[in-house]
Amino acid sequence: MPEQSSLHAYLNWAKERIDEMDAALASFEDKASETKADLKPKVDQLIVDLKKRRDEFQASLKTQAEAGEAAWERAKADMEAQWSDFEAQVKTYFDSVGKQIEQQQATFKDVAAAQSKAWREAADKLHDAASKIAAARRADVEAALKQMKSDASEADARLQKVRQAGGDSWSVLSAALAESRKSFDQANQAAWDALRGSASPKS
Repeated sequence: MPEQSSLHAYLNWAKERIDEMDAALASFEDKASETKADLKPKVDQLIVDLKKRRDEFQASLKTQAEAGEAAWERAKADMEAQWSDFEAQVKTYFDSVGKQIEQQQATFKDVAAAQSKAWREAADKLHDAASKIAAARRADVEAALKQMKSDASEADARLQKVRQAGGDSWSVLSAALAESRKSFDQANQAAWDALRGSASPKS
């Protein structure tokens, strides 16, 4: 169970990133027809490049998921670099289309929704795994799960506040998403660490 718990934490991390990638791409594709004619070829190429980066990330995820925890620990830095490249390409997209606040807000809304969904799904997976451990050891996991849900609510409230503030630049919106993502990563890891500790015999 300990290796399985770590693998779940890594898989949740990667799935959350893929969900964000998909949300950003869907938002860009939805607004592509509204792009000014002189920018359309560049925007279309950026969308193609983003899809390629997303597909490469998904391929890495599949490879690492089949290889197990040790492979994840070695590959996570590479996958984080792929994620950073995707984020940089999103910034390039917004730099290319100019200050289209409506597009930035729509993308932020879609990506924030993807993050919220990832929080819920990770909590559900942890709850399912926790139900399989001995009742005497369940308290730590239940506390971690409760904390994860609380952190998710706080992150969602912060994102809602930023969303309602309106016309902020993509760098401000992106920073809010990064903060929420960091909270997700910490809560996800803490919860699965609690599960792993509960699954190990205590001395």
